[in-house]
Amino acid sequence: MLYFVLKYLHLIGASVLLGTGAGIAFFMLLAHRTGRSDTIAAVARIVVLADFLFTATAVILQPVTGIALAWHVGYSLMEGWILLSLLLYAVTGAFWLPVVWMQVEMCRLAEVACKGVEPLPKRYHQLFRLWFAFGFPAFGAVLAIFWLMITRPAIEW
Repeated sequence: MLYFVLKYLHLIGASVLLGTGAGIAFFMLLAHRTGRSDTIAAVARIVVLADFLFTATAVILQPVTGIALAWHVGYSLMEGWILLSLLLYAVTGAFWLPVVWMQVEMCRLAEVACKGVEPLPKRYHQLFRLWFAFGFPAFGAVLAIFWLMITRPAIEW
């Protein structure tokens, strides 16, 4: 029974990471495309909240349930596919943490522009481009982790 509980929680966490990440990217991109600071500020507030409530929770849950699953089943954490998954997880985190800060800053910049009835500043657009670029390696790493978890290929180091 413990195995199925751990696996269920691990799958839910992975689904939340993938789904929330894709959803946040979609909504931020659509808000940005409006060019309206009020829309961007409103969506960015929700995106930041979703990242803290859902993504951060899943980020904590994943390694806990993954390590517990590996130990329960008898896998060594030194197995190639597990080590590569952990490395890709670190890559994802290295891109996600700055993205969270960028979202907070883009929200703040949009709110200031909205209150002053001014156009979005150059800094907002710079951050958005960087935010957009950071999404590709993070999302790609998550997809690769899904593949590794499903196939558990024999990888020799």
